Parts: sequence; structure tokens; C-alpha cells
Amino acid sequence: MISLQHIRSTFPIVFVQVGDPVGAGLVDSLDRPGGSITGFMNYEFSLAGKWAELLKQIAPNVTRALVFRDLFSPGGIGQFSAVQSAAQSRGMEVRPVDVRDAGEIERAIETFARSANGGLIVTGNAGSSVHRELIIQLAARHKLPAVYGDSYIVAEGGLVSYGPDRIDQYRNAANYVDRILRGEKPADLPVQAPTKYELVVNLKTAKALGLTIPQSVLTRADQVIE
Repeated sequence: MISLQHIRSTFPIVFVQVGDPVGAGLVDSLDRPGGSITGFMNYEFSLAGKWAELLKQIAPNVTRALVFRDLFSPGGIGQFSAVQSAAQSRGMEVRPVDVRDAGEIERAIETFARSANGGLIVTGNAGSSVHRELIIQLAARHKLPAVYGDSYIVAEGGLVSYGPDRIDQYRNAANYVDRILRGEKPADLPVQAPTKYELVVNLKTAKALGLTIPQSVLTRADQVIE
């Protein structure tokens, strides 16, 4: 991010999968980026509310959620606020935990799992990706239903994910590059949020957790792993 900030006024740049480009100082605003940099966000903050909604759908008994976030990411605070708002309206208490340290993650889940009716919300960020195997293992060990922001985590054994189609974002970025090469200015190309999302369900993991995924969720799923 820092490197991009230093050269933003020199070379045309199209970024992909940036959480909060305004908060990170990459652009002046989403509608009018300014300078020579624009691109595509990987999440809208409102998406985080969908994770809380989905957790309640797949595990109606859940009344508490441990939310994994990157506290130092510009988008981390906004994501947690959206999760908190959606969770409260569904009768769930939420507690944040940072994902930068494996020991902290393990202690947080071990403590959280001592009480009943808990679930996990793992927001999309670099820390969650780095520690995904640990989170998946601990969720399985403690029988905790979990919703993830990235589909590849579900492919590796996570329960359910809902997030943007990342391949689609790269296609859109290529289109922006083409437009810039044809003479358009990055400053005139607004930063865009994802428009295509995918829901992925791992039925093998659901069975191991003793969960029955509602048909309403399975019907909407873009991919079901059996």
C-alpha cells in the first residue's frame, strides 16, 4: 500500500481486492479517485452483515459469535461494525478477536467454546488466510459453525462462505487497463465494489459438525462440496 501511495501520481495503476482504498489513502474518493490510481474493492462493509445473517440461518441456536478481524486493516473496523449491527438485530452477541497471532486465536476459541450456542465469523483478510488451517481445525474440534469471507477456505474444510467472485474482479480490472491504454484517465474511472458474489457450502463439514444446512441455503448456493 505504501509503495502505491508513493507512485500514485506518476504511473497509471489499477488495483484489485483492496478493502478500503479511501481509508488506506490510495484514492481521494470512490467516485472521483484523483491522481492516477483506481480499481476494485474486495468488500463492501454492508457485506459483513450478510455473514451474521448466514450464520443465524445455518445455525439458528447460535446466540454468540466470535468475529475474526484484522484490527490494523482500514476495512477491519468497518466490517466489524456491520457484523455487530446485523448480529444485534438477530439476537446475537459478538466479540472481536485479532487474527495476527496464532496463540491469540487459539486462546480466544478455547475460551469462547466453553459456553454453548456459539459460532464463528471469519472476515476476509490476510490474517484469516494465513491462519485458516488453525481456525478450521479449532472450529471442527469444538463443533463451532463458522461463516467465512473467502470460498477457498471452505474448499479446504471450512463450513460456509459468502464473498465476492474474485475472478470476476480481475476481468473487470483488465477492462479498466484496456480503457486506460486507450486514453481514459484513472481519475475518471470510479473505484468499484464487487457486483458478483458466491455462496459455497461444505456438506462434509456440516455433517461432521452435526448440522443440517437448510434447503433455502442450499438452493441459493453457487457451489456445494460433498
